[in-house]
Amino acid sequence: MNADKPLAGLKIIELGTLIAGPFAARICAEFGADVIKVESPDGGDPLRKWRKIYEGTSLWWFVQARNKKSLTLDLKQAAGQRILRELLADADILIENFRPGTLEKWGLDWDALHQLNPRLVMVRLSGFGQTGPMKDQPGFGAVGESMGGLRYITGFEDRPPVRTGISIGDSIAALWGVIGALMALRHRDAGSGEGQMVDVALYEAVFAMMESMVPEYDVIGYVRERSGNIMPGITPSSIHTCSDGKAVQIGANGDAIFKRFMYAIGRSDLAEDASLADNAGRDERRDELYTAIDKWVESQTQDQVLNVLADADVPASRIFSVADMFCDPQFLAREMFTQGTLPDGKPFKMPGIIPKLSATPGSTEWVGPALGEHTDAVLSKLGYTPEHIQDLRQRKVI
Repeated sequence: MNADKPLAGLKIIELGTLIAGPFAARICAEFGADVIKVESPDGGDPLRKWRKIYEGTSLWWFVQARNKKSLTLDLKQAAGQRILRELLADADILIENFRPGTLEKWGLDWDALHQLNPRLVMVRLSGFGQTGPMKDQPGFGAVGESMGGLRYITGFEDRPPVRTGISIGDSIAALWGVIGALMALRHRDAGSGEGQMVDVALYEAVFAMMESMVPEYDVIGYVRERSGNIMPGITPSSIHTCSDGKAVQIGANGDAIFKRFMYAIGRSDLAEDASLADNAGRDERRDELYTAIDKWVESQTQDQVLNVLADADVPASRIFSVADMFCDPQFLAREMFTQGTLPDGKPFKMPGIIPKLSATPGSTEWVGPALGEHTDAVLSKLGYTPEHIQDLRQRKVI
């Protein structure tokens, strides 16, 4: 790892599987933390076999586990639990996303770990958190998105709720987990000297993103419903279809931007209409405005629409597929693709790393490792001899 990275020197133990926990640890690994991913010897993280497979391994795995070390441990055996405690004795962060109660069953609850290592920060990601009547229930991102309010408002008003195309609830929870961990480290290192537990529930992570939903309901009884492609209460901001069948997203909800937009599409009457000078007025006449915009957009090709709006300084975009991204000048200029090498030597592209730090940027040092690739090295560093490691392997502890 590059010693100049901002998280260099931090030791993180990851007990996560699939998305939320591993994504949180991945972010830390990209910025220099020494992340040791503990996996079951019996197949490891199920993500290794999710989505599109190349030569027996998920392509997603090579990205999600980049810069991590893979250590196999059977945590159901006392010997595996003992090794984990040795790892945690000088660790900075533990990231886990087991169902609540799993670590407690193995004697690895927060109180025990805090006594073992008072400086440890423990990040716990779960469906419903570590407390409450639902804490013992299983919960994936899809459930968190449903309970947290996102699914209810996603889709068209005359159809059932729909999902986004990714497991966004897990990813949002992972981001909150990283934020919480860094805040806990700041508190520890600024003077308290002690770590703390960071409790992230998937449904709460999604709920926290629901903008003005809570006060609008509490104060005026407004329940936000599905509204298709428009942004309710913010006008105009929607997706429109061009004459060639391609779609564009137009966001012209700023007061000055709206006026420029109307002039650009030949509607100076709307640009100069005083009742449309602010968002409240525009939202009252939403249907009229969207009818006018649709009429103009459907008379132009996508390229024509984007060129006109670029000249008018109006925010707009085509709806990008991944194929569009691969050849887009902005993506390329910002280095949003980084090159990796698969185990058989085949080069492949991975997402670039964000955020972009000017002095200490993150990077990819290696792609997701083979199962148990670093087991011997990690155990040797703990003082285990080759003979002891071989004994553990024979007993299927590793």
